Amino acid sequence: MHCIYASFSFPFLCNSSNCRAKCRARSINPQRNQHQDFFSYRIRVGADKTSARTNHHAMLFLSAVRPFSQDLEDIREAGLWRELRSWDHSNGKIQAAESDQSLWNFAANDYLGLSHDESLRAAFQEGLQRYGHGSGASRLVSGSSPAHRDLEQAIAEHKKKQSSLLFSTGFAVAMGIIPALLTKTDFVVLDKLSHACLIDAARLSGATIRVFPHNDVPKLRKILASIRATHGSSPRILIVTESVFSMDGDLAPLAELVQAKEEFEALLLVDEAHGYGVLGATGGGLAEACGLQERIDLQMGTLSKAAGLAGGFIAADGEIIQLLINRARSFIYSTAPPPALAFAASHAVAIIRSEKGHELREKLAANIRLFDDYSQHKSAIFPHIIGDNQAALNAASRLREQGFLVPAIRYPTVPRNTARLRISLSAAHPAEAILSLRTQIQDLPR
Repeated sequence: MHCIYASFSFPFLCNSSNCRAKCRARSINPQRNQHQDFFSYRIRVGADKTSARTNHHAMLFLSAVRPFSQDLEDIREAGLWRELRSWDHSNGKIQAAESDQSLWNFAANDYLGLSHDESLRAAFQEGLQRYGHGSGASRLVSGSSPAHRDLEQAIAEHKKKQSSLLFSTGFAVAMGIIPALLTKTDFVVLDKLSHACLIDAARLSGATIRVFPHNDVPKLRKILASIRATHGSSPRILIVTESVFSMDGDLAPLAELVQAKEEFEALLLVDEAHGYGVLGATGGGLAEACGLQERIDLQMGTLSKAAGLAGGFIAADGEIIQLLINRARSFIYSTAPPPALAFAASHAVAIIRSEKGHELREKLAANIRLFDDYSQHKSAIFPHIIGDNQAALNAASRLREQGFLVPAIRYPTVPRNTARLRISLSAAHPAEAILSLRTQIQDLPR
């Protein structure tokens, strides 16, 4: 015999005999409705006897709920506490709203310094004059504008794909495309260090998830071979990687990944969030630098880093984009990005592809060499791995005292026991700031 009740609209099923045993252990009479008045505004049932049993079950259920304060305490004890701070930004520098101290900003992903570019600001203002402040609806209702269309055409041309699709954020791109393309009969194979949005999207898709060690193509090939040997050619297999890994700054072996995906008839999704605008002759990303744009099925990117604005995109063949328009829930059910933003983003893409963009990439490359002249590092991201959470926080605090904002990155953003400082370089950083930070970093304990 079972009883069913609802508390806060969540259905709950329990075994009556078990409940009676718990009642006796708590010295509660299961035949008496001790809490009826307290719960009567939440629960409505028919018979008095059922009401009594239901209400006292609800009290037991609520008394067992873990308080949120316990979660917060656990986070603090693990050295993983995070909080928001307000910052006033200027080109290359940052100042806490509650402080007079001005810091060199080595935390942002503003790789080309475009977030404060005057021509980009003027383009945004022109977009506001043309299109107003907001889109007012989702793209499939009435929110699609010529500015969105023009931006998507510019991105598709830059990424050498048939089409592209704009999303509100890079996170929304992943959460839309992977569940739209895969079902529970399919497979998604991720690099172990893939971004959280890619992992969450893979889980949401319902597809079987396999993970290969970071940049380990031989292991990936074994996984692909096993899937095809066991399940044949019918399931879709989506290989997922970043081009520039956001917390380590290293690059994916794209040529080897493309060879593997073609041999095993898989699809390849490359997240160019930290590559777009930075790598390649025209800033098209690592795919362009490797000459592989036309052979990569899905090129994902963001407009919030090197492009200096906000938003995300996916570039792919026309059939895939049409499928996403019809299935990607984070696209279908989101208000369209403001057309003025899309108008400005088209200008940002043009800058990235222009001579000015080339000069900014050259300046960024010079800053990278200035910071680390002993390696062949290609990206603007440098990790200084410390290990212990509190030690990383202490190091970040010490750098703040010296005038540098460098974040301490901890689990779950990076694996446990690999807490680190993450240094992001920009074309906007002057040489003296970079050299000074390098000296301060060298003095920090490992």
